[in-house]
Amino acid sequence: MQLTILTTPELETIGAWLEQLLAESTGKHGKGIVPVDLEPYAPAEDYGADRLFAVLSLDGDEDSELDTQVKALVPAGQPVVKITLSDKALIGQEFFRWEIATAIAGAVIGIDPFDQPDVEDAKIQTRQLIDAYESSGSLAPEKAFHEDAEIAFFAPGDHGFAPSDPVEILRTHFASLEAGDYFGFLAYIERNDEHEEAIARMREAVVEAKGVATVAGFGPRFLHSTGQAYKGGPKTGVFLEITRHPDPDLAVPHHKASFGTVQVAQARGDLDVLAERGQRVLRVHLKTGGVGRLEALVEQALQQ
Repeated sequence: MQLTILTTPELETIGAWLEQLLAESTGKHGKGIVPVDLEPYAPAEDYGADRLFAVLSLDGDEDSELDTQVKALVPAGQPVVKITLSDKALIGQEFFRWEIATAIAGAVIGIDPFDQPDVEDAKIQTRQLIDAYESSGSLAPEKAFHEDAEIAFFAPGDHGFAPSDPVEILRTHFASLEAGDYFGFLAYIERNDEHEEAIARMREAVVEAKGVATVAGFGPRFLHSTGQAYKGGPKTGVFLEITRHPDPDLAVPHHKASFGTVQVAQARGDLDVLAERGQRVLRVHLKTGGVGRLEALVEQALQQ
């Protein structure tokens, strides 16, 4: 199940907290709740039957766009839970409410909400790559199965992608989506307005074209929150990992590996573990082209 979080503006940041609580607590042993935060609104008819919408609002914190969205969801048959706070000071009660709800959900699902068995696996993979770099001065070699001057594509093992052209590669990836799946953008790039807005537009395009829930996170932050559910939760994820070499990069004192090297190692380790857990993964590396090139390719790949 995908729990989609909708809030009025002053409560928007509670979504990041709920993401970590729900994903890290329930996403394990092939089960769990996948939280969907900050997803752009879509027409009610574009949503699948695998969602629960949680609407958190604050009295006086008006949002006409949210009101319109909720009014459309209910007659469309989407399950909606509404929670209204009369004062911001009551946010503490929401922490308590959702922690109790998560514990109960864990009991119903049949998992231990205090266990996080899959978070460590990506760390182990990353450490192995970095240790090798410290010894040799380079990361373990990898070969793109398709690349041009601006962009390169990677996928673990016997991935099944034909090295044709970027649009067809992405189209093949999107074609693996089925009802009940969700699509994730895992961005190991700078978290700035340009990138956040581009990823939001790509999420909106995926919902409209495929009717599935979308998630997004900037690495390595999400590794310690939603990363547990992506690896240990239901095998219904389809992920596009986005990487680039930071410019400028920053040195790590007394180490060969720079911060940029560590970030790329984290991305590679994350992708490998996702694939080992049975999720469908593809990594796109931005060489000289920016995220705008990727957005254009995604738009073309989603066209019918």
